[in-house]
Amino acid sequence: MTIDNKTPAWRHQIIVVDREEMTIDGVLSLGSYDEKEVIMETEQGVLIVKGEGLNIKQLNLDKSNIIVEGLIKGVSYDDTSHNKKGLLERFLK
Repeated sequence: MTIDNKTPAWRHQIIVVDREEMTIDGVLSLGSYDEKEVIMETEQGVLIVKGEGLNIKQLNLDKSNIIVEGLIKGVSYDDTSHNKKGLLERFLK
């Protein structure tokens, strides 16, 4: 794959192991998190992870990845907050 100015060096991907650990690549920023929900902005939109006992095991925005542990119950994208300004506005309300 040829990398140009429009193609990121990393890809957005999600790896789930036994619904207990999730590795997410392509993370731009972390919005908010608690033990039931983690919200982050990815290259593909705002990603919402829902579960129980969620904890951020590792966060490395330089490498654009995050590892979340806990019981994963659901993963969804919120296309209404696709840009950074939308994500920021959502948390300031």
